[in-house]
Amino acid sequence: MTIDPQPIAPTSLTYRTNTLAYLKALRPKQWTKNAVVFAALVFDHQLFNAHRLGIVVGALICFCLASSAVYIVNDLRDAESDRRHPTKLLRPIASGQVGMSAAIALVAALVLVSVPFAFLLRPGFAGILIGYLVLMMAYTFVLKHLVIVDVFAISAGFVLRAAGGAVVLDVPISPWLYVCTVLLSLFIGFGKRRSELVLLEDDAGAHRRNLEEYSPQLLDQFITITAAATIMAYSLYTFSATNLQNDRSMMLTIPFVLYAIMRYLFLVHQRGGGGSPEQILLTDMPLLSCIALWGIVSVVLLYGT
Repeated sequence: MTIDPQPIAPTSLTYRTNTLAYLKALRPKQWTKNAVVFAALVFDHQLFNAHRLGIVVGALICFCLASSAVYIVNDLRDAESDRRHPTKLLRPIASGQVGMSAAIALVAALVLVSVPFAFLLRPGFAGILIGYLVLMMAYTFVLKHLVIVDVFAISAGFVLRAAGGAVVLDVPISPWLYVCTVLLSLFIGFGKRRSELVLLEDDAGAHRRNLEEYSPQLLDQFITITAAATIMAYSLYTFSATNLQNDRSMMLTIPFVLYAIMRYLFLVHQRGGGGSPEQILLTDMPLLSCIALWGIVSVVLLYGT
């Protein structure tokens, strides 16, 4: 007598593996980029207002959900090229851990939650969030293949985050903060392109067409320009912005910005970093400590005088 084999029930390990794959597809490490929405709250001297802090936390959640939807669409679009990348081939969609149908359903769920929630916070903020989604979708399908425009599109995404933080609170924000946001995001973006180009070498064009148009020397010039401009813009901001103290004490934070930019350049050129800025932010203790100290000193100067 033969006994039919019984199907093996899924184990808890399988469920955990699937859950981790879906969570990884959301790219939670990149949610740190959305912290820009707190800029208006902090510099409008309302960080310790519990009600308004809660509103901005809600805006942060909206941007985290929306940005994850964009990342998944990007991974669906680039699955084939990611499989030729030494590190991106491990992404859940490229590796086959998350199927296409499931990924599309996840994108729909993220958008259907984030946009209505944004409307509840403030209709104007929902407009900003929808604009961000449209821009990033345009980046995924078109703009990322256009030289220089690709990095400017990423920079515009950061500006929309900063603007969203101001709009959801219905407060003005210093034009200097927008300028600093643009320049700093361009600096990081060009650093990311340089790292990709150096890492992939002759295979760069196969991964992304516009990488063939860049060269390390050209990107070094772009990085130098944006680094210097960021330092100058932030320095001017600390003693000319109307929402800061008249004693110009915020100038004490300039050395932190100088060190952070120089440390980032060191990591890009000497340690081969820059390809994953969010990873650097979370793992490089000198840089992380510098940013934390900048935040602490800024809050003390803004709220303690």
